[in-house]
Amino acid sequence: MTDFTYELGADGVAVITWDVPEKSMNVMSLEGFALLDSFIDKALADDAVKGVVITSGKPDFAGGMDLNVIAKMKEDAGAEPAKGLYDGVMQMHRVLRKIERAGLDPKTNKGGKPIAAALPGTALGIGLELPLATHRIFAADNPKAKIGLPEIMVGIFPGAGGTTRLARKMGAMVAAPFLLEGKLSDPKKAKAAGLIDEVVDDPVAAAKEWVLNASDADLVKPWDTKGYKMPGGAPYHPAGFMTFVGASAMVHGKTMGVYPAAKALLSAVYEGALVPFDQALSIEARWFTNVLMNPSSSAMIRSLFINKQALEKGANRPKVDDQTVKSVGVLGAGMMGAGIALVSALAGIKVVLIDAAQEAADRGKAYTESYLDKGIARKKVTAEKKEAVLGLITATTDYAALAGCDLIVEAVFEDPKVKAEVTAKAEAVIGKDAIFATNTSTLPITSLAKASTRPEQFIGIHFFSPVEKMMLVEIIKGRETGDKAVAKALDFVRQIRKTPIVVNDERFFYANRCIIPYINEGIRMVAEGVNPVLIENAAKMVGMPLGPLQLVDETSIDLGVKIAKATKAAMGDAYPDGAVDDVIFWMADQGRMGRKAKAGFYDYDDAGKRQGLSAVVTGHYPQAAAQPDLHEVQHRLLMAQVLEAVRAFEAGVLEDIREGDVGAILGWGFAPWSGGPFSWLDIIGAPRAVEICDALAATFGARFEAPALLRDIAAKGDGFYARFGEGQAASAA
Repeated sequence: MTDFTYELGADGVAVITWDVPEKSMNVMSLEGFALLDSFIDKALADDAVKGVVITSGKPDFAGGMDLNVIAKMKEDAGAEPAKGLYDGVMQMHRVLRKIERAGLDPKTNKGGKPIAAALPGTALGIGLELPLATHRIFAADNPKAKIGLPEIMVGIFPGAGGTTRLARKMGAMVAAPFLLEGKLSDPKKAKAAGLIDEVVDDPVAAAKEWVLNASDADLVKPWDTKGYKMPGGAPYHPAGFMTFVGASAMVHGKTMGVYPAAKALLSAVYEGALVPFDQALSIEARWFTNVLMNPSSSAMIRSLFINKQALEKGANRPKVDDQTVKSVGVLGAGMMGAGIALVSALAGIKVVLIDAAQEAADRGKAYTESYLDKGIARKKVTAEKKEAVLGLITATTDYAALAGCDLIVEAVFEDPKVKAEVTAKAEAVIGKDAIFATNTSTLPITSLAKASTRPEQFIGIHFFSPVEKMMLVEIIKGRETGDKAVAKALDFVRQIRKTPIVVNDERFFYANRCIIPYINEGIRMVAEGVNPVLIENAAKMVGMPLGPLQLVDETSIDLGVKIAKATKAAMGDAYPDGAVDDVIFWMADQGRMGRKAKAGFYDYDDAGKRQGLSAVVTGHYPQAAAQPDLHEVQHRLLMAQVLEAVRAFEAGVLEDIREGDVGAILGWGFAPWSGGPFSWLDIIGAPRAVEICDALAATFGARFEAPALLRDIAAKGDGFYARFGEGQAASAA
């Protein structure tokens, strides 16, 4: 079986069908490109062929390029990986340019064969770049389909002509959201924007009809005609000049200069706009190669595409029979419980939503109704869909309703006594094979499992807030948690279309273990007299989505106080964060609890909109006359997180560095450009990391001491991915 098939109809239209065997979604491979090229040659050489339609044998057109191809290009090139990449990309350009020119005479622009694309559903990445090279794009009227170029989201940019063609087709300003933000559209919006040409009921039939009636003029792209002018103006046109100046500032403002792909994309568009089209494709290929050779882009691809997909497909799932969830009981209808009920019902799972008061349970169900109403207003959800989803949720106070549930997710207050009480109530009625999961961010699972009569079926599932938006779910194994419980949790997370990581039980698990030191380091610096503006901007300039002070305002300072008191009680004299407590306890005494109180490290207006860092805080903690170097602040903020990630791996809390990297990016937004904490250490090199740690430890104390594992990797000239990249645990090293 092959990725493409070729069939010439009696009407003279050759239909090339993309249908990759054993894949739910088409992805492009080098072999696939070569086969497509041969079929295009065949069609252009055959006088019986009047035109070509390229379509898919699957419900969707294509999900993009197989990014493993990039690694193969590098590998095959041996000592010259950049040349291998550039040559490989240019070969793709040659194939797509052949489709675009379709046998047209270079002088007269006549004599070609029309080629159209028929998209039954989603078309992403190369799945849109290929149609953009054809002469007409027809898409099915499928509101669930997504059309766009999302490459920027995984650290690269559209490198198979999509960047150059879209910029020349729409103009740099109009193309910017699709190229620089990876904006996706349904077919009707894609047509309105100019991404595609037609939305029809039967795209193949419509494409065939167009092909049979197309003229030579219909085949010539604007950039292949004399006198072509770029929409919105080229770089040295007055309007174009303003566009590119503004775009450069916008890109730097959004990326803080740490994402190489966005800058490279803009460079490819700018430089390409100054030269003829074929030369512009070469420029695009050079910048694309530049990005692919950048360790940041390689790390992002590995974490956000390859490893993320592996985890979602069950890379670390125990070998246990299918544990698909049919009915889930959610205990507690507050913000977390309501969110869990929502995502479960959206996945088609029956939900029993329980709270102590019927009014509270109904309010939890109403959260789903409100979410769906917003979807209806945006024309993303139908009234029938709303009715079906709400019909899956039963809101009640009666624990007997849990009898048929095969998974329970407890989401009550972070109070061990309350959790123990509802655990006992639920276990009294649920089936003997049901799995009980507790949603907690800090409480040890092994301790909570003491309230269970079946600890092997007890597990932690840590959702991040808001549940419907956050893509990571942290699954925590207690000391007695069995494989079936782990498999059940993983299968549930897969059903609700989120990304799981599995960790072992220890205070704060993995995510909060790393987030809290980041926040604490920022607060420590406030107490030291470091300018809060420097702290916040240093974090953003190194790729963190929020500075530590804004983050603690968002999560609430009173929660920080509560965690600090509980941690101090558990750790006793070993508790290391007294300097932080001095600040947050003072903040709490002043009623500055964060955004929800409209007063924290930042000031807020009556609507809760952030107004700027508060003079009240800087008045109490005046700025030191000598401010630290920017890089020192950045190293403190990064190492506070990264060293905890290494310690978690070293201690066996984290068993797979792939989960550590993916979890860090999806869970709290750790500098996505880096690929995650372990990838970042590999980028800078373990010896340099140890050097930074030693300097910080000498000045700021033992919390910055390099872990033994990091020192060992540095001493042996190794890397985390070189040693543990296949999912090996630290204990196996």
